Amino acid sequence: MASSVFLPHNHQHCVQDALRQADTYCEEQGVRLTPLRRRVLELIWEEHKPIGAYDLLARIASEGFNSAPPTVYRTLDFFIQHGLIHKVESLNAYIGCNHEQGSHTSVFFICQNCGVTEELQNPAIEGQLALQAAGMGFQINHPTLEIKGLCKACRHA
Repeated sequence: MASSVFLPHNHQHCVQDALRQADTYCEEQGVRLTPLRRRVLELIWEEHKPIGAYDLLARIASEGFNSAPPTVYRTLDFFIQHGLIHKVESLNAYIGCNHEQGSHTSVFFICQNCGVTEELQNPAIEGQLALQAAGMGFQINHPTLEIKGLCKACRHA
């Protein structure tokens, strides 16, 4: 079984891996990972919980970065466009993407108690959704599933 954010692990590796992947990706794509973009991505990855734009705004403002809302939203749009983060629609918040860049169906398991969220990528689910959509003549543009419940730690607390 793959590692899970719901299980104990060294979270600092998650942050370092995400930043390293973003550096590599941006270099390959010829786009800049500016200090502000890097810090926003780092803040998004600090926990395995979605974070809102205004929470990000407050954090970067306290660190001396440009604190205008459009700046943060442009940064978030950049990361979404390049597949480095996702928006968790039901929470109006953002979380890092730990899968290969590119289009994929995002399945989020969201703990309603502690807020920890894990993304699952499952080709079988993607295939089934595509099959069902095709049968209805429906074009999927933004395939995201959000599943809320309780993580193991919260169930046993």
